[in-house]
Order: sequence, then C-alpha cells, then structure tokens
Amino acid sequence: MKNEPVNPPSYRNDTVLPLPPEVEAKAWAVDAACSGNPGPMEYQAVDLQTGATVFHFGPLHGTNNIGEFLAIVHALALMEKQGINDRIIYSDSYNAILWVNNKRCKTKLPRTPETEELYNIITRAEFWLRTHTIKTPIRKWETAKWGEVPADFGRKK
Repeated sequence: MKNEPVNPPSYRNDTVLPLPPEVEAKAWAVDAACSGNPGPMEYQAVDLQTGATVFHFGPLHGTNNIGEFLAIVHALALMEKQGINDRIIYSDSYNAILWVNNKRCKTKLPRTPETEELYNIITRAEFWLRTHTIKTPIRKWETAKWGEVPADFGRKK
C-alpha cells in the first residue's frame, strides 16, 4: 500500500521510512497533485520520522505550483502554531520555495468565480508570510538523486 511505511535500512534508526543518508528525518515533506493544470488540486505533508500524514487539503480548483506553495506555507504555519521549531521542510518544487522566500504566489491562474476560494487562501498565505518570521529551514527535495518525495501522491504515469 502506498502510504504504509516501509522498514528503513539498518543504518537508519531515526525514521520508519527508507530515507537517503543525507536526508534529515526530523522533517516534514510536502507535495501537491493536480489532475490537469489547472484542475482539481490537493496537497499534503508527511512526517519523515513516522511516515504519518500531518495534513491533507483539497481538492480545490487550482494548479500544481499553487498547491506546492500552499503546502509549504501550511506546514510553516502549523509548525509555528504547534510550537515545533526543531524540524525542516522538504519540497520538490523550486518554484514554490522561491515564491515562499519572496512571500508571493506568482501564479498566472486567472481569477474567476471558480478560483475565488483558492485566491482567498493565497491572499491569507501571502499575508501570513509577510507578518511572520520564518525560522524553519526549507530544503529542496532532490528527486533525481533520492526518488519521489515521501509526500508524493503516487499518480505519475
């Protein structure tokens, strides 16, 4: 089953997932999926120590890049709210990391009645980024070296 943890190699005692040695296990991995682009979009975070889903949001009409951006902001806000300050966030989306660092979702998705709810969420996320100091490191998940990010939805063909 996709979401069930697989035993790690014997050299990893800090996680239930088979992570590469250079990946820190005290971390959350985030990812988004979109059926079509735009289309029904959803995102989630997975705790790399336990393999458990931390949160899942969607689907909502949007794009994959927006989902990747919102997943990082959601993780940052939840970590702050829960007082978690000893973890990092992994994302496989260079664009989303850049957008978070710039505190702006630079999407070209048209604002329509169908996307209005999503735009309200984007506005809240951008406001949160502008009004909070981000102390949590956000690192790029190196898919070419490490395989799919553990938060991947497993729908690629």
